[in-house]
Formats: sequence, structure tokens, C-alpha cells
Amino acid sequence: MEQNPLKAALSVAIRAALAAGSDIMAIYNDPNQDFGIERKADNSPLTLADKAAHRRIAQMLKDTGLPILSEEGAHDSYEERSKWDAFWLVDPLDGTKEFIKRNGEFTVNIALVMDTHPHVGVIYVPARRELYFGEPLLGAYKVTDIDEWDELERLPDLLQRAQRLPIAQPEGRPYTIVASRSHLSPETELFIEEARKEHPDVVTISSGSSLKICLVAEGRADVYPRFAPTMEWDTAAGHAIAACAGKWVYQAGTEIPLKYNKQDLHNPWFLVK
Repeated sequence: MEQNPLKAALSVAIRAALAAGSDIMAIYNDPNQDFGIERKADNSPLTLADKAAHRRIAQMLKDTGLPILSEEGAHDSYEERSKWDAFWLVDPLDGTKEFIKRNGEFTVNIALVMDTHPHVGVIYVPARRELYFGEPLLGAYKVTDIDEWDELERLPDLLQRAQRLPIAQPEGRPYTIVASRSHLSPETELFIEEARKEHPDVVTISSGSSLKICLVAEGRADVYPRFAPTMEWDTAAGHAIAACAGKWVYQAGTEIPLKYNKQDLHNPWFLVK
């Protein structure tokens, strides 16, 4: 029996994320594919790739016996969800707008949430073949040039070719703020201007999807302010990875970490640093 059940959960989540990424890229790279774009109730886009990734992940996580809360799945009532001690929180294709733009900045997000906190996180960037993952006892890691994980390969083998996060940065790197490519709010612009008072050399990086949290976890950025709407499935996997890399994800203006499986699945404004 697995001594650390979180490691077993991490292995399952990595395999599911890679498989979903493969399904996404099959659609992304099809020159005859129009993505089958639909509009959801909140007017956000939904594509064939979102649906395919959701089906794959749900299939691969089913045997864990844990409930799944996916952006693209049926959402149980809070009365039911409040009974969950542990569950999978999934965004099968985070950054659907980036997917449609074909800029490669979209991800597969899978988190294991226990007692309102994400403990295991996996983010896969299929267009770049980059994998981020974190688990409290192991820490956080990045693997490059990966699009599948051989069934015979085990987690220790994967760790052999992974980089521990955060990754050492060049000395003298300017203070770096990562901001949303699609959602740069006036509050974010004000945050950047305030940061310039303390760090005159501020530079900003624009990025899509959960890659923004990964940039802080990796050490390439110092802070990610988010003063615009997000949902729990947008942040849970990145939150786990950032925490395992020694970073903080907390509500703006407080030192309270983001919590998950709330009655309202919207996140408050937050900072990653």
C-alpha cells in the first residue's frame, strides 16, 4: 500500500493531465477543426477540447473514488459538497480564450482539495509540453519536453528529470509582476504603479490561464495580483504548486489563504507572492 496517499493521488493526476493534454492537442492541431465554439450561460466560450478533456479526466480519476468538481461537469449542490472531506477540483482547459486565439497559453488544471485547502496540484501546458506539479512532502517541480508518461515509469523516475521550484534566477533580475493577458483591471494597473514607488525597475509579464501562478512558483515573477473575477477551479492547482514552492496565495488586503469548496465558487481578489 502507498505510504503517502498524496503521492498516489499526484501520480493519477499527472497521468490524467497528460492524457487530457493529448486530447486537447489533437483538436488544436487539426487544420480542419473549427473548435465547435459554444457560449455558456456566463457568455464564456466552450469548445470541443474543453469537453474532450473533461471526459478524459473524469474517466481517469473515477477509480480514486473521490468526487470531482469540474468546470465542465455537473455541479453538486453546496449541501452535498459540504459533506466532502476530499475531492478533485478540475479545470479541463483553463484559458479557453487563449486556446481559441491559438497562442499556446492554455493549461489543464487538476487539484486535490482536502478540508478547504488544495494539497496536490498539477498543471500541464500541452502546447509547450511543460508540466508543473506539487505535493507537500515532495515540494514543487517543473518538467519540460513531456507529453506522455510511460505506464512503467514511476514518480521517482519523473522527479529525476524535473527541476525543483523555485528555480534560481539571474542576479539583479528586476522586480517582476505578472498580469493577466485578457483581464488587466484598473485595480491591477494601480497595484503596478504603487509597486514602482518601491521598485523603480518594475517590469510586467503578461500571460494567460494558470501560467500566471506558475511564473511566481517558478521564480520568474515576484507577485501576481488578481483583481478580477476567477473561479476556484482556475486557481486550486496553481495554489497547491505555489504553496509547495514556498509561495503564498492569499486574499488581497489580508493574510488569509484562499479557501475552496465554498458555497459561492467565485474567488475573492487575491495575491500570489
